[in-house]
Amino acid sequence: MTAGSITIFIDQLDGQRSALKVPLGMSVMRAAVDAGLHGIVGECGGATMCATCHVYVNGGPIESLAPLNAAEDQMLQWTASERLPSSRLSCQLVAGPEMAGLVLKLPEAQA
Repeated sequence: MTAGSITIFIDQLDGQRSALKVPLGMSVMRAAVDAGLHGIVGECGGATMCATCHVYVNGGPIESLAPLNAAEDQMLQWTASERLPSSRLSCQLVAGPEMAGLVLKLPEAQA
């Protein structure tokens, strides 16, 4: 893992916005679980096998995100909340400096 971190923002269901520090090279899911952030479960530990880290990309440097890979695209078919064009699995969002300020919104349900 590379030294340093970025801050991204998580919009909660109650309208609150949380700031989450994510070490560079770490997935958003892992940082959220480590921080005890309610709303991201990550049951499979980041293996792209459960869809319990589903988020909606809601703003910030959206163009900095890597495109969906085939496994993520397939797993997004199984989300508990509606899949939208902005849906991503946070285990596949690995922090890089260009992602600072990214805004994610939590779905209503993960499982």
